[in-house]
Amino acid sequence: MKSLPKFLISIIIIAIIVLAYFFVKQPGTAGRSYQLMKWFKNQDKSNLPQVANGTVCGSAPFQQPTDGIIGYIWGDSFRPGHHHQGIDIFGGEEPGITPVYTAYSGYLTRLPDWKSTVIIRIPEDPLQPSRQIWTYYTHFADENGNSYISDMFPPGTYELFVEAGTLLGYQGNYSGTPGHPVGVHLHFSIVKDDGQGQFLNELDIKNTIDPSPYFQMNLNAKDNPLDIPTCIDTIK
Repeated sequence: MKSLPKFLISIIIIAIIVLAYFFVKQPGTAGRSYQLMKWFKNQDKSNLPQVANGTVCGSAPFQQPTDGIIGYIWGDSFRPGHHHQGIDIFGGEEPGITPVYTAYSGYLTRLPDWKSTVIIRIPEDPLQPSRQIWTYYTHFADENGNSYISDMFPPGTYELFVEAGTLLGYQGNYSGTPGHPVGVHLHFSIVKDDGQGQFLNELDIKNTIDPSPYFQMNLNAKDNPLDIPTCIDTIK
């Protein structure tokens, strides 16, 4: 049998090194991915935290927006160079079943082409009142883009005030590409303002804020690489 070409051997070695770096240097992500996979297969909840909508850790300003398992947290890296911009809460039910509510009061917008997303403007950040922030909620649709957002918020809704605890819709599995579903969950993030009254691009983690102090939970993968998110008294 012919031996592999040297260039192919080099590519394989590089791939192994990259994978090793991913799993060794970022154990939290690897561990959470493994536990989440087990949970998907047999509903094993032993090593993943369950949250309930409306509950609050201590004096946290934000309440939990939905029921489910916190699978991924802020800063998790699914591949080299990528960092997760928020938290993912997996409800464990079929698409369109698990309700999602507002974590904090503000002004809701749903752009005309948004099938599965709403964003809420908070004029005064409860932790830094001098700045404006935005809370971003997505995956409110089935795998083909059929929306589960509440009829109260049709496409083209702008600046509609909503109280904390308002029903926004239901968890879905829309990835943005029809026919390529993700697991049924809510993706929630806190997005920075651009200084001109608009939200920045949520896809870049630099445009988002660590949600830990807003929920009083250890939701930053850098600070919490191995442990599961839990309520804590204070977060600096």
